[in-house]
Amino acid sequence: MDAILTLVADRAATSLTPLDIETVSALSGGREEVVLSPGEAVDIACHAVSPAQFGAIHDALRDRPVDILLTSRHNRRKRVLVADMDSTMVANETLDDIAAGAERLRPGIGEAVAAVTRQSMNGEIDFQTSLRNRVALLKDLPSSLLDTAATHLSLNEGARTLVATMRASGAVTALVSGGFTFFTARVAALCGFSENHANRLIHAGDTLTGTVEEPVLGPDAKLDHLKRIVAAAGLTLNDALTIGDGANDLPMLRAAGLGIAFHAKPVVRREISDRIDHTSLRSALFAQGYSVTDFRE
Repeated sequence: MDAILTLVADRAATSLTPLDIETVSALSGGREEVVLSPGEAVDIACHAVSPAQFGAIHDALRDRPVDILLTSRHNRRKRVLVADMDSTMVANETLDDIAAGAERLRPGIGEAVAAVTRQSMNGEIDFQTSLRNRVALLKDLPSSLLDTAATHLSLNEGARTLVATMRASGAVTALVSGGFTFFTARVAALCGFSENHANRLIHAGDTLTGTVEEPVLGPDAKLDHLKRIVAAAGLTLNDALTIGDGANDLPMLRAAGLGIAFHAKPVVRREISDRIDHTSLRSALFAQGYSVTDFRE
């Protein structure tokens, strides 16, 4: 048996049941089971699962808040982690938060920026253009808006655990975002990432100029960082885990040995089969075969 199906239940809403496990085992032809977290996560060993079988498994558990991830038995524990920030490691869209904080100074800017963010994350407009357009709306606003937005940063459940556990196993961890270094530096420190990369907003004194330092860090740059990190560690792309939610994450999600879509936008959900739709970032550890007793905080 050369494949593993990992089932993870939303522990706030339910627990895995024997029927869940029996259903997936029957549809996949799996036999071996390993409990990773009682009532929360289990591995089911099986032979290669076809897309049709994988679809049937998802359909069978459609009404259950359970994520299903399919990985190879070999090289499960990845030695590189490259993660997106906004709506992945943190619950926020930080540029939207900056704009929302400017509402009293420039009414309507919050929704104007958020609308372009939605278009970008759904792949309806290229990322570089969308970022420049959104940043332009911030022209002449005080840079203190970034400090205010930073006070509202909220790590997603399992963010620290994911990074700490992989680092304890020797993985290189990088936060690579289409957002801004002002925020990635803070989130990287909170989570323990080895390095962080993002765009730089340009200031004139205490005022935002409405511009971003070129070149814009977009989807291709995310992929380039992934390749650079892997090569520097003497590894291959198959040794990497990437995780993200938006269209600008797709190149790195496609390229990695394990690319996971996290509560992703429809354009990403349609393309990436390994998805965390119901549960937390802990599931990215379960998908690598870590048990809850292996977790680090």
